Amino acid sequence: MTADHRAPRPSGPTPDVLAPARLGPVRLRNRVIKAATFEGVTPEAVVTDALIEYHRRPAAGGVAMTTVAYCAVAPEGRTQRAQVWMRPEALPGLRRLTDAVHETGAAVSLQLGHAGPVADARSNRLPSLSPTGGFNPVSLRRDRAATAEDLDRVVRAHATAARLAVEARADAVELHLGHNYLASAFLSPRLNRRTDTYGGSLRNRARLALDLARAVRDEVGDRIAITAKLNMTDGVRGGLSPADSLQVAHWLQEDGSVDALALTAGSSLLNPMYLFRGDAPLKEFAARFPLPQRLGLRTVGRSFLRAYPYEPLYLLDEARRFRDALTLPLILLGGVTDREGMDRAMAEGFAFVAMARALLREPDLVRRLTDAPDTRSLCVHCNRCMPTIYTGTHCPLVDPA
Repeated sequence: MTADHRAPRPSGPTPDVLAPARLGPVRLRNRVIKAATFEGVTPEAVVTDALIEYHRRPAAGGVAMTTVAYCAVAPEGRTQRAQVWMRPEALPGLRRLTDAVHETGAAVSLQLGHAGPVADARSNRLPSLSPTGGFNPVSLRRDRAATAEDLDRVVRAHATAARLAVEARADAVELHLGHNYLASAFLSPRLNRRTDTYGGSLRNRARLALDLARAVRDEVGDRIAITAKLNMTDGVRGGLSPADSLQVAHWLQEDGSVDALALTAGSSLLNPMYLFRGDAPLKEFAARFPLPQRLGLRTVGRSFLRAYPYEPLYLLDEARRFRDALTLPLILLGGVTDREGMDRAMAEGFAFVAMARALLREPDLVRRLTDAPDTRSLCVHCNRCMPTIYTGTHCPLVDPA
């Protein structure tokens, strides 16, 4: 990464969150990014008109860049079968999507990742991979412990997917190193009990994440921006700690493989609400599952969907430690819903902010904040949008008419 792609913590005037900014080689119209949220509108694992409209709305509504969620790098790496995975057949639809977003003046990022133990093997009809194998609560089957050959393939698949993103005219890719997806699961001492060169020490546990990031940089160079979504903590006992995560962030920074880090937290496998905060929609989630999982969720669901109080910028305290220690540009997410929070993030030295749930209810929120800075988001953090991923992600409080 060349020197002009690096951004030390600002010491001068606080940047205007709604003014243009650079992310690696890409110039963005402001510093607000639509975070990845699984859209649930790709039944054939390729782009649909509904997916294009899903991203065109917040793009037209003023965000600088929208992130297409969970573009799996391999078929077994999908969270479930109805999810885009990167292959030549996906390119025509992806180009239609990027063209539609570019027409609004916004940029497009494709989130690349391998779900690992978060993948639903039953839906994918392929074994899910994890660091050490074991029973998988997602599919009610056993994961297969990934071999060194599997991991070499996954690394190559990330590079191939990034090249396809360039061919799709995307402006950026986001590498998914969080939420106990495959790379994140390897980082976790709780999930990774290997004794080979992928287990044990933190450097070994970080090998997959570091290798795939380097492979992507080597493949695409500076043709597009590269960001990574990294867990600051898994939010579970025995998981990745903030200290270990910060060391991984230092290694990514030193390697120059990424242009920015999006700081996240929580485990889709073990503690998803640690990321989302607010109400835990247990009843609505249970209704979406077949009978065995439905009964299980109703019985032990509160230990899985733990409720955490919502507050604005709820990941800020954890993210400050990273901001204080790194020169790499950082993206703050979690409870970003108004101009006050955005300005605070800028004042604290973050380069970008990311929004998700608030844009489901109000895709035009950023444009409204531009016109009237005192605009307040209508999102009530009920999280009832989360179970809608199975039928098309949306805010259930919005009148479809």
